[in-house]
Amino acid sequence: VMDERLLALQRQGRIGFYGEARGQEASVIGSAAATRPDDWILPALREAGAGIFRGMPLSAYIAQIFGTGDDPCKGRQMPCHPGWRGANYVPMSSCIATQLPHAVGVAWAMKIEGKGRVCLGYIGDGGTSEEDFHVAMNFAGVYQLPLVIVCQNNQWAISTPQRRQTAAETIALKGLGYGLPSFRCDGNDVLAVYTTVAAAVARARAGGGASFVETLTYRMGAHSSSDDPTRYRDEGITEAWKQKDPLLRMRRYLEHKRLLDPARDAELAVEIEA
Repeated sequence: VMDERLLALQRQGRIGFYGEARGQEASVIGSAAATRPDDWILPALREAGAGIFRGMPLSAYIAQIFGTGDDPCKGRQMPCHPGWRGANYVPMSSCIATQLPHAVGVAWAMKIEGKGRVCLGYIGDGGTSEEDFHVAMNFAGVYQLPLVIVCQNNQWAISTPQRRQTAAETIALKGLGYGLPSFRCDGNDVLAVYTTVAAAVARARAGGGASFVETLTYRMGAHSSSDDPTRYRDEGITEAWKQKDPLLRMRRYLEHKRLLDPARDAELAVEIEA
């Protein structure tokens, strides 16, 4: 709902910039749910939901995007670059992949501290072709850091499809060359993402070192409010992926388990919209 509302506000000229996470909600929430409150999260572009899940108030999120006086960053970040100290959620960087060396530094400090904390660092599929990614993977592997690097493979590096930016059969394979246990999971299944990332987090917390996780998902919308995906991709494929939308899948699962009935689902929709 936040994505839909804020993109509409950007189109109306009321905010300057916005990047949606529609279609990738399972990858964001499933991975964040595997962390503890004292762990740190260094996001890429579409992980604001992780910060909100961890306790970043919606009011602070909105204030940052609008650039009001209540913005915790006091206007020192671009719009749509929220951070929240109380959730150990660091503002993202628009320079692709630069957050991963930072995540390595955070994890290195955690290892020295010795309190069993873990750092979660995110990256997109396009970012795995950047030098920062390779530096971070090498250090994480050599120094056995308490770090889990999560690649949200939404199959588009802005307008570049995966096949044009890497010859690797999967993104997960890139971790093996650096000695990192590497995994690939269904990024549209929140339970699969949680299970995979939770195992990697537990390993890191126990002193087993870093891991690399690829969540295979799909970017439903544009790269950002500055982008028009109809110019470079077959939206028929996008329509097919909508049938695998993580929200629909989770709703079906909850209804099947009798944890959510249609009436309560309808009530939730009204409450969230309000």
